[in-house]
Amino acid sequence: MTYKTEYSKYLQIFNEQLDLAIKCLSSDVPEELKDAMIYSVDGGGKRVRPVLCLATTEILGADIEKAKKFAVALEMIHGYSLVHDDLPAMDNDDYRRGKLSTHKKFGEAIGILAGDALLNFAFEYCLLDANFDKLDVQALKILAENSGAKGMIAGQIYDMRNDNRASYSEEELYMVYNKTINLLTAPLTIASALSGGKHFDKLKELGYHLGALFQIVDDIMDVECTLEDIGKSPNKDLEQGKLTSIRVFGLDGAKDRAKFHYQSGKEILAHIENSEFLSEFLDAMYLRRK
Repeated sequence: MTYKTEYSKYLQIFNEQLDLAIKCLSSDVPEELKDAMIYSVDGGGKRVRPVLCLATTEILGADIEKAKKFAVALEMIHGYSLVHDDLPAMDNDDYRRGKLSTHKKFGEAIGILAGDALLNFAFEYCLLDANFDKLDVQALKILAENSGAKGMIAGQIYDMRNDNRASYSEEELYMVYNKTINLLTAPLTIASALSGGKHFDKLKELGYHLGALFQIVDDIMDVECTLEDIGKSPNKDLEQGKLTSIRVFGLDGAKDRAKFHYQSGKEILAHIENSEFLSEFLDAMYLRRK
């Protein structure tokens, strides 16, 4: 099976589960809120986090049925984070994935509430499983920690702290990157938890390098690509004085750092059996834009 075929397989599994999740939204949910929630998570995209979760679960020999709800929860939390990230108080972006941001489509108040609702529904959906057990509890704990105050949200705080200084340290940059690193580590470590903890430390380290790589390539694409290429306003980070790898390392230096994280990820995967899909996944993340 080719990488693209395998990716499509996991994507189909996720899409089917997302459809089921949307159908679980209660009739008690106000219609405008439900519409905004669906708009925020049903807009396509590569579904990187759920695919990672499903693929890694299968690689580790765990029950992929258990992973399905976590895959959906990851995308709901990612979706909520993007809705809030686009708000005027945060990045103030009008477009996401080539279409209007949720707050531009439905209004700022509904945008805020839709994000809140997606975050809560992510956990509610996981807990719908009648066979929820100790492995699920551990996986849910990982999801909460990585998306919470010491995970993704901490990274958002460090991002907002930017005070337009002339220079920043590498350590400060990676504190900001936690908003990306944590939500790319979670799919890997959730899969490990569902397998009883297989390769947990290696997968956590892989998540760090994958998240850093993903963010650095995004920084590079923000400079080198167009709205049509990336589905959001280009050069926005530099115009707003955001802390990015370009500001810390320069464009060529950022490309060197991307290569470092890519090679580090490859070295980790050499010690995980049956990890060919993850290796090709890493290739795809790196080759989006060298």
